Amino acid sequence: MSDLYGAMTISAHGMKVQSQRVRVISENMANASTAGATPGEDPYTRKTITFKNEMDKKAGMDLVNVDKIEDDKVRPYVLKYNPEHPAADIKGYVKMPNIDPIIETMDMREAQRSYEANLGMIDQSKSMIMQTIDLLRR
Repeated sequence: MSDLYGAMTISAHGMKVQSQRVRVISENMANASTAGATPGEDPYTRKTITFKNEMDKKAGMDLVNVDKIEDDKVRPYVLKYNPEHPAADIKGYVKMPNIDPIIETMDMREAQRSYEANLGMIDQSKSMIMQTIDLLRR
């Protein structure tokens, strides 16, 4: 049964990192329109999250953890024409965040599916443990 408890631990870590992923995506979406306050100032920069496997010596298994949360420097900022904005340059353009709501929505759905899959694994492991306990009671 320790293998079933191990499966539950692994899935719980999977749920934890997906929860952190959802938090990062939510932060990106909330700031999708956050421009700088002055001309030339960079707007909010999209955050990305990466995971890594780490050996948990205490548990004796590989567990997924967050490796890094960092700014997305690959995707360029979007220029939007809005001459009335206080951050507009001489030509009337404002630097807007490098966030694509469609990509963020797809990332959110993927995180949700992964979270649900890990939750399903916990439910399945719990069911198997309960079946084993019921069998031993007989």
